[in-house]
Amino acid sequence: MDAVRNPFAPGAGSRPPELAGRDTIVQDAQTAIQRALLGKPSRSQMLLGLRGVGKTVLLNKIEDMAQAAGHVTSAIEAPEGRALSELLAPKINQALRKLSASEKAKAKAHQALRALRSFASAFKLSYGDASISVDPEVGVADSGDMEADLPELFVRVGEAAKAAGKAWTLLIDEVQYLRSEDLAALIVALHKVNQKDLPVLFFGAGLPQVAALSGDAKSYAERLFHYPAVGALEEADAKTAIRQPIEGEGERIDGEALDEILARTKGYPYFLQEWGYQCWNIAAGPGIGLEDASKAAGEATRRLDDGFFKVRFDRLTLKEREYVIAMAKLGAGPYRSSDVAAALNETHQSLGPRRAQIIRKGMIYSPSHGDIAFTVPMFDEYLLRNYVKKSSKG
Repeated sequence: MDAVRNPFAPGAGSRPPELAGRDTIVQDAQTAIQRALLGKPSRSQMLLGLRGVGKTVLLNKIEDMAQAAGHVTSAIEAPEGRALSELLAPKINQALRKLSASEKAKAKAHQALRALRSFASAFKLSYGDASISVDPEVGVADSGDMEADLPELFVRVGEAAKAAGKAWTLLIDEVQYLRSEDLAALIVALHKVNQKDLPVLFFGAGLPQVAALSGDAKSYAERLFHYPAVGALEEADAKTAIRQPIEGEGERIDGEALDEILARTKGYPYFLQEWGYQCWNIAAGPGIGLEDASKAAGEATRRLDDGFFKVRFDRLTLKEREYVIAMAKLGAGPYRSSDVAAALNETHQSLGPRRAQIIRKGMIYSPSHGDIAFTVPMFDEYLLRNYVKKSSKG
């Protein structure tokens, strides 16, 4: 069929043509957005799930909803190793300049900019000194202690938003990469604005371990955040995610083809997009049948192996690769850490630092004490396909 009209475009954070199976999360976010404008409190939300389940897509959708409702938004993707202060300063500066456009909020926005200047100076952020053309506010957000300063800064931003009759929504993707002290400071800051009933909302997204990391950072995090699980789609939703875009282009797909796609993808959104994309391009038309879906598997798997899976595997050292391959050889996870150690003829304790480093890289997580699992769906199959069966044949 016509490749130009292909409705599927698999990519990192690319919004699928049909956002199926996420109605509850979207509706809860919409409720929180509207409540914030009315000065009513809502719990912050932390979307948790494996790679490729659409967390970033949902964050982008929520940001669009917040902007449409009149919120000022700040969106951040947390990379490994960078301080939260460095990421936040330019975003808050931008948000405050938008809020200062309101005559009612000019004074409060100016106060907040002064606090931001103090914050930037305390943390030696060159961005702040170069771009925030106000005098610092002595004694506010200037101690150099992130857990003390960030709450004061958030309060100032919240007061400016309230004066403008708006709300400020902060969105952070890849929360698991925040340093523990930064995550603790963020939790304290959100707690403080909640206590003061200020119109500040937070939506985060990260791997499953974020719930435990938040609890470790501050024990009250479980009461501060709502943790919606973002996982594989249910059968009906997965079929909708494929069928609706195809029918939207005036084409059709057979029930058998849909069943084949679900069997191959296990309902994971990114894989559904990849299979839908390949099915469309392979099908001669009219419509997409079982044979097309079966033929699509080869190209879809190749593209996933060369992109989605490979870029993650390439981040591992040789020893770390040895560890995850040993996991895959044990079968489907989760895996006991002790079993992986036995497979490598090492002790559980000696492998602790290696396991911890792979967790920090976001490749594995611990779903329960003593267990580990891949953060990338079907990663075990990729490893078996490319690094176990090939080597055994050789």
